[in-house]
Amino acid sequence: MHRLNAWLRRHPMVVDSAWALIVLVFGVLVAAEQVDVNGNRVAGPQLWAGLAIATVLPGLMVVRRRWPDVTTAVAVVLGLSQVAARLEPGLSSVAYLVFAYTGAAFGRAWTSRLALAASLAAGPLTVWRLVPSPESANDTITKRVVLSALMTTPFVLCWAWGRLTRVRRAYLVELEDRAARLERERDAQAQVAVAAERARIARELHDVVAHNVSVMIVQADGAAYVMDTSPQQTKEALGTIASTGRQALAEMRRLLGVLRTADTTGEYVPQPGVEELPELLEQVRTAGLPVEFTATGEVRELPRGLELTVYRIVQEALTNVRKHGGPGASAKVAVDFRDGDLEVLVEDDGRGSTREQLTAGGTDGLGHGLIGMRERVGMVSGSLDVGPRPGGGFRIRAVLPLKVSK
Repeated sequence: MHRLNAWLRRHPMVVDSAWALIVLVFGVLVAAEQVDVNGNRVAGPQLWAGLAIATVLPGLMVVRRRWPDVTTAVAVVLGLSQVAARLEPGLSSVAYLVFAYTGAAFGRAWTSRLALAASLAAGPLTVWRLVPSPESANDTITKRVVLSALMTTPFVLCWAWGRLTRVRRAYLVELEDRAARLERERDAQAQVAVAAERARIARELHDVVAHNVSVMIVQADGAAYVMDTSPQQTKEALGTIASTGRQALAEMRRLLGVLRTADTTGEYVPQPGVEELPELLEQVRTAGLPVEFTATGEVRELPRGLELTVYRIVQEALTNVRKHGGPGASAKVAVDFRDGDLEVLVEDDGRGSTREQLTAGGTDGLGHGLIGMRERVGMVSGSLDVGPRPGGGFRIRAVLPLKVSK
């Protein structure tokens, strides 16, 4: 049934044609059997005129949505002609109610005004032309006025319904346009955030690789200088060059695909790592957020890019707690060194944010922070899990692999 309703909404002419067919059949039958005020069966030109009106009006109903101005104007002319010719209204006259609605709902401004004027004049004109003059004291002017008002009311109600439909349709179109515009703006902001984060990762990649290459150059120069006099020092230098090169290659494999654009040029500064986490936590505590820190497992040296990823995840997570955790919130940071990977867990007991707000990229920038986290974790082939904690608060858990496949 839902699919049928949706299909009919997409093809309104089918519905109009069905109603027009009903009006045509019954309108022609009634017009053929119509009698005049004296009880005599209508014949001759009057009969053919009634049949013509009963045929034309349903035809106008079929195309009323495509050409609302023309069909409404033609219907008004037919109605005035019927009243002027003193043709008794038949069943097909209900189509005039449809065109009062059509002019208000789909027509231009002048068509709507024409439909309203015709609706207001329908009752008085019909009573004036078709209802006999008073022949007794009981048949007073007051009764004729009341009859005119009763005949006008359906037309005015249909016109008002059409205006209401027009306003509602315009309101829905405005809402759809606004939603589409907001969606486009949200997507554009997310793309800008991703591009900015990739540019920042590219700058950090430059720091890491430049450091490793500098070490290799210094060691290579030293090895060349002592090659003849100290073979042992040369061997150690070559070993350092090899290990540093492997580490640089590992960083390149992790961050391959991040290209720095021309507008990201600038001055490069050393980036923080895991060893700077205590200083970061102390800064957060000084800002008023209580933070507990625990480190488990065998602490060991990490690739520079991985250290930077850990630092940025903790930094962004604690920043979100300060922004959105609310007063009295506290956080816990746990770093677990395992055999094959490193787990970073940040939890808080504040009011947090919903997953939908994070995914949509809220207007407060929290969604952009999550985008940055996902970019960083994805670059090192890790996984990121964010969401509310059972019992309240929020948690961010990142698992980062320590081994790079060759």
